[in-house]
Amino acid sequence: FDIQTAGRKLQSVVSDILDFSELDSGKMEVVEDVYNITSTINEVINLTLARKSEKNIELIVDCDSEIPRGLLGDEQKIRRVIMNLMDNAIKFTHEGCVTIGITARKESYGVNLCVTIRDTGIGIKPKNLEKLFASFSQVDAKRNRVTGGVGLGLAISKALVQKMGGFITLQSEYGKGSEIKFVIPQ
Repeated sequence: FDIQTAGRKLQSVVSDILDFSELDSGKMEVVEDVYNITSTINEVINLTLARKSEKNIELIVDCDSEIPRGLLGDEQKIRRVIMNLMDNAIKFTHEGCVTIGITARKESYGVNLCVTIRDTGIGIKPKNLEKLFASFSQVDAKRNRVTGGVGLGLAISKALVQKMGGFITLQSEYGKGSEIKFVIPQ
């Protein structure tokens, strides 16, 4: 079990560094194709359930049934962003719940995919909010040595969302939890 966990953490770190170098060099491309967001969310939830392991937290999924079946976008990058955000929410939530909400808002050009992840975790102090999306930045390096990570997940997520023409926002209350939301045109 410990070897599997260490292997997954190492794979995640290597993936983060590879993605970061592609984004930093400007060589990462958005590859749009038709996909079904429900399938993407099912896959993310199955991986998330495996990662939450023995934590006694509830995972709530609220996926709007009116989202079109055939969205046009970069499913792999969207999945990567959702996984990064879900991993963080679970990592820093010790009791309570993590909720993911997915909706689509119709626009003249198509739809905006809106994903919101809320947690009842430890939250972030206001003075640390700006640091959160910086590369290789960790709010509490000592705590992160225990939970894992190199401080790239949120920076990569923000860069991927922006590369796909969207935006990402974060609200947090220290000791109460966080809400992170991203919107991407499809």
